[in-house]
Amino acid sequence: MGISHAVSTLGALRRAVDAGDLPHRSVHQEVRENLIARLRSGAPLFPGIVGYDDTVVPQLVNALLSQHNFILLGLRGQAKTRLLRALATLLDDEVAVMPGCELNDDPLDPICGACRARVAGQGDGTPVAWLPRDARYVEKLATPDVTIADIVGDIDPIKAARGGLELSSELTMHYGLLPRANRGIFAINELPDLAGKIQVGLFNILQEGDVQIKGYPVRLPLDVLMAFTANPEDYTARGKIITPLKDRIGSEIRTHYPQGRHEAMVITAQEAWVRRDTHAPPVEIPSFVAEVVEEIAFQARQDRRVDKRSGVSQRLAISATENVVSNAERRALLCGEATATARVIDVYAALPSITGKFEMEYEGELKGADVVARDLVRAAIANVADGCLSHLETRQVVEWFDLGGALHLSDTTSATDVLAYASEVQGLLALAHAAGVPDGAPPPLLASGVDFVLEGLCALKKIARSEERGYHAAEGPVRRPVRPEPSVDDVPLPAGKKKYYN
Repeated sequence: MGISHAVSTLGALRRAVDAGDLPHRSVHQEVRENLIARLRSGAPLFPGIVGYDDTVVPQLVNALLSQHNFILLGLRGQAKTRLLRALATLLDDEVAVMPGCELNDDPLDPICGACRARVAGQGDGTPVAWLPRDARYVEKLATPDVTIADIVGDIDPIKAARGGLELSSELTMHYGLLPRANRGIFAINELPDLAGKIQVGLFNILQEGDVQIKGYPVRLPLDVLMAFTANPEDYTARGKIITPLKDRIGSEIRTHYPQGRHEAMVITAQEAWVRRDTHAPPVEIPSFVAEVVEEIAFQARQDRRVDKRSGVSQRLAISATENVVSNAERRALLCGEATATARVIDVYAALPSITGKFEMEYEGELKGADVVARDLVRAAIANVADGCLSHLETRQVVEWFDLGGALHLSDTTSATDVLAYASEVQGLLALAHAAGVPDGAPPPLLASGVDFVLEGLCALKKIARSEERGYHAAEGPVRRPVRPEPSVDDVPLPAGKKKYYN
């Protein structure tokens, strides 16, 4: 940083490079060398990326060390874009450029005609500017309306008219996003959505490192690292990435969803807005509530009614967590509680943040998104509760309901009322402590534990819950006495008849 501020002319830049005080290298070399330095230091490679340390990150490191352009293949919500943006941290803090140049031209090796003319005219006195790291990352979302002019460039007749230039002159060019990303990283999200003729325009930059604009003899040997993302269904099934372009992409890296519930909880805790402002009570999310929210996404990814080709984004858990917290805030404000402690029952209030996060198969469409979402929530509660309650003795609580007991609780019932009602159920408070609520916990946390036990027993079908009766005994199917069919020997015969046997 210090020496770059001292370098303001081409002559000073050349002397600094010759003395070894400043590196002069391509973008691929720059990323490779900075990555090597970070590997040696043991510093985190991509801060904020969770769950890829043993799978995606090693493949990405190999691609960057090989100086490859690469593509990330994965379903929605698998941190592909975040991973691309993290590449910018491997760039130098700043790099020397020609001031005012649209191509971020290298003063020591300019590629555009205007910059070459300036260097020829001003020599070592040519001014030098410094481009910061963040400005060297360019990202474009591929959509069907993107044109070749947007990506590569086109002739600007107005510029030609104002300058009195021929249309074939290089000075009349209007450069697209790709040339403007020169000396940096250019990322295209959802590559299959880019029209075929636009993909053809990327051939030269991937193979020879240059682009040509509008068929004129203007060759721009760009220095750029190219990275792409795509959905594997688009990439393989619909075949929207043309074969010659796939052949020119150096590495193909597959991403994935979190492989475990606790790994997913780390991601959600990092991304969800749970640290609210000072106008509302402080928020607390018990671990069993967080696990239920994460388990919903895992259940959805394996449910036959949910389209697996579309995927279930990690945003489902993030959005649901934010809604759960908001419902806890609402209850705390209505009941005058000091802490907004989330409960499992709040997950049902978060259904609007869940139903839009997955696409359904035909069977799911018949049932409806709301019904499928409720089934997923119940399955998630049952899975988490089974892990927490399976080793505990719940018979005493279940028998209380079997004997006709009922609890009428809702998501707006205060913690004080929940505990007052729970104290009438023999063994319920003790079961909440055994499920993970520490002794001496404040009332809102203990009430959340009671709610978890009740919802867990309900999901495991040991008790039931309805709008009219609240929590009550699980009512099994009506059993009728079994009457065996009469045998041949039992059937009376008319008088005078005899029985015959084979």
